[in-house]
Amino acid sequence: MSSSLLDIAQPGVRNALPTGTVTLLLADVEGSTRLWESQPDAMVAALAAMDDAIASLIITHQGVCPVEQGEGDSFVIAFARAGDAVACALALQQAELAPIRLRIGLHTGEVRLRAEGKYMGPTINRAARLRELGHGGQTLLSGATSDLTRDRLPDEAWLIDFGHHPLRDLAHPERVAQLCHPQVRNEFPPLRIRS
Repeated sequence: MSSSLLDIAQPGVRNALPTGTVTLLLADVEGSTRLWESQPDAMVAALAAMDDAIASLIITHQGVCPVEQGEGDSFVIAFARAGDAVACALALQQAELAPIRLRIGLHTGEVRLRAEGKYMGPTINRAARLRELGHGGQTLLSGATSDLTRDRLPDEAWLIDFGHHPLRDLAHPERVAQLCHPQVRNEFPPLRIRS
């Protein structure tokens, strides 16, 4: 695989996708179809603000976006260090993006790359299923990610451990934790468990 296929352009810098053990941040906009139907002008402005926030936070927290990996109003950011991913997720939830509310899932594991510079395999699948459990404004961490970051969380942040839960289409349940902070919403309905 040529290294040029793995180079990802960011504003003013070029980074290669991290490989090996990586923390993936997967996020999507809760209810984006409904928002596009009911508030199209607000969505244009909010998505522009989200794109600006992502571009800035990727640089600040040393993340990298795979080429066009995500569907609709979703995105993926990869991090060599789990602590950087958690700090970036918290900053995204603190950003002024109304009417957008992000559902964020963080999982750490071994990654595989496709030739076109996208992640594939169990780690990204688990991160996506973890994200599905959440609600807009909620950040969920896998057991692996919470174990790596529990003692190195951003100032004033804490985790709530929800125990083990099944993830759609995956054989093994996942220990799920929620990232909390005084400057973000911390109370949500029960996790969206699907069978």
